[in-house]
Amino acid sequence: MCEDHPGPGGQESAAPEFSALLEDSAEDLYEHAPCGYLSTLLDGTIAKINTTLLGWLGYEREDVVGRRRFAELLTVGGRIYHETHFAPLLRMQGELGGVAFELKAADGSRLPVLVTSTVKTGTDGQAQLIRTTIFDARDRRAYEQELLRAREEAERERDRVQRLARTLQQTLLPPALAEVPGVQVAAYYHPASADEVGGDFYDLFPLTGDTWGFFLGDVSGKGAAAAVVTSLARYTLRAAAVHDPDPATVLDRLNTVLHHEYRGSDPRYCTVVQGHLRPGGDGAAVTLATGGHPPALLIRADGTSAFVPVPGGQLVGALPRARFATADVLLHPGDTLLLYTDGLTEARTQGRDRYSEEQLQEYLADLAPTTAPAVITAVTGLLAGFGDGVEDDTALLALGIPLPGGDRP
Repeated sequence: MCEDHPGPGGQESAAPEFSALLEDSAEDLYEHAPCGYLSTLLDGTIAKINTTLLGWLGYEREDVVGRRRFAELLTVGGRIYHETHFAPLLRMQGELGGVAFELKAADGSRLPVLVTSTVKTGTDGQAQLIRTTIFDARDRRAYEQELLRAREEAERERDRVQRLARTLQQTLLPPALAEVPGVQVAAYYHPASADEVGGDFYDLFPLTGDTWGFFLGDVSGKGAAAAVVTSLARYTLRAAAVHDPDPATVLDRLNTVLHHEYRGSDPRYCTVVQGHLRPGGDGAAVTLATGGHPPALLIRADGTSAFVPVPGGQLVGALPRARFATADVLLHPGDTLLLYTDGLTEARTQGRDRYSEEQLQEYLADLAPTTAPAVITAVTGLLAGFGDGVEDDTALLALGIPLPGGDRP
């Protein structure tokens, strides 16, 4: 009955045709696949190669089958790598994939490819031949080269930005601190980022007679906008101090300028400690005024230390009429006065806790009697120990009176 009456749709007569179609399609797929195929004997001699790979290389089939080994299709460097690494690993592991090579075409051009090979074994487990699949990596190579070019361009741009930031930052800091007779001075600037200009600043400069002015401050924000305010603040403080060295008056002048220039939708302000000092005898008299700034730390030669209290001291530039007052300090031999910005006392320790003013006081009191350079060196090491815990720029300025006969007793 089955012979006289084929199933519905003539399936029985169509089966041979379908099988033939599958067989034809499998062969066509091998020959014209979107990747290269070849089979080699165990010594690398090419036994079979598909049309796709022949087309890539520009060879006729009779030029390679039985005549060349796979390694002969590689560039010199690839051939060495194939013989010393690829082939030994393939024999040990039985398969190896995704290895980059360059094939040398008949016209001498180079074709970047990715090679995957497997060892075919017989029923007895013995290796019979090596089957290799080859993928054209020209688009991938171009993509990788474009990525490399883009990365190099980004690195060049980053270097340019960092150089610009360093150059601009240097213009906002004095190239060297003035020398004050009988007083040791030291300063340090620690940038939190190499890509952005910070808003911290300091300076020390001569005034009339035997008086010297100094200041240290921190402008709100970062980048070019903060740099403009920093520059304005520095020159205003210096000019105002030359006109009238009283620190409270100097801060009042700066407050007027900033509030006038930066009111409205883009307010700008800063915290500042402004002062002047008069060396005399074996010490120096210091007068300080602060505008919203962390208090200066006084380290006495006898090991005691204290923050210098200054009443009032509102942010500079935030209010049309801010209040500022002054405080006087006498520095004796072995005493050091440290001014700093809040990048130091807001840094995070390795335990990720905020480093407090109290911890700073305890840390530096153990150095007494000390010198201005020694204090700056100690705090510099402290900042380095915080690592990425320093989230804001930090400026330091230290003034000290050396002990007679040397830095330390």
